[in-house]
Amino acid sequence: MDSIAPNTCRNLAIVDDDPLFRESLAQNLVGRGYQVEEFSDGEAFLERLNQPHDIHLILLDWKMPRMNGIEVLGNVRKIAPNMPVIFLTVLSDQIYEEAALLGGAVDFVEKSRSFSIIVRRIELAPFTSQPNNVPAEPETEDTTLTVGPLHLDLESHRAYWNGEQVYLTLSEFGIVKALASKPGTDLPYRRIYDVVHGYGFIAGDGENGYRANVRSLIKRIRQKFRSLDSNFDHIENYAGFGYRWQAPR
Repeated sequence: MDSIAPNTCRNLAIVDDDPLFRESLAQNLVGRGYQVEEFSDGEAFLERLNQPHDIHLILLDWKMPRMNGIEVLGNVRKIAPNMPVIFLTVLSDQIYEEAALLGGAVDFVEKSRSFSIIVRRIELAPFTSQPNNVPAEPETEDTTLTVGPLHLDLESHRAYWNGEQVYLTLSEFGIVKALASKPGTDLPYRRIYDVVHGYGFIAGDGENGYRANVRSLIKRIRQKFRSLDSNFDHIENYAGFGYRWQAPR
C-alpha cells in the first residue's frame, strides 16, 4: 500500500486542460494523502487564487488554450509571490525549463515521468506558502548555506553563484545541497541518486544502472554553473565511486 503524505495539510492545485490526465493525477495524489483542487484553465485558477484559499503548491501545465502556463505563472507571482509552482508538461526542450525556472517555478517535470517520480518532486518542493490570512510561523532554523562563492537559500530552494542565480530544478538543487553540505567529502553515486528519487529506488540496467542517471544530472548542473562561470570546477569526480564538492581553499 502507498504511504500517506507526511503532511496531509499540503493542499495542491492541478491546472491542466487535459481532463483525463488531471483526473488520474488527482485520484493518485488523494490516495497518497494530499488534498487536491482541479482547474481546467488558467483563468479559473487565478480567480480561485484571488479568493481565500488553502492551496500550498501548484502543478501547472504549459500548453493550455487562451492563457498558457508561463502566463499563468506570471500572474501567480503577482498574487502569491512565494507560492511554489511545479510545471508538469509534455514539453522537454531545455529552453522551456529555463523559461519556467527564470519565471519563478521551483521545478519542471515531464508528464511522461512515473507517478512515483512526480510525488518525489512534490515532496522535495519548498512548502513555504501559507494559506490566505494565516500568518507564517517564525523561522527557527538556519535557512541558508554558503560555501565559498556558492550560496543556497534552503527555504526557497534557490542557488546563487557569485551573487547570480543558478536556475536549478529541485532535483539539481538537492544534489548541490548534498554535495556542498560536506565539501571535500566523496558522496557515492547511490547516495546522490537517493537524493533525487528516495532511498532504494531502482532504475537503469543492472546493479549500477543508476550511475548513468547521476552522471547526466551532474553534467546538467555543471553546465548551468559554467553558463555563469566558465572556470567552474567545484564538482569533482571520484572515478567509480561518486562526486564531491571541492573543499574551500
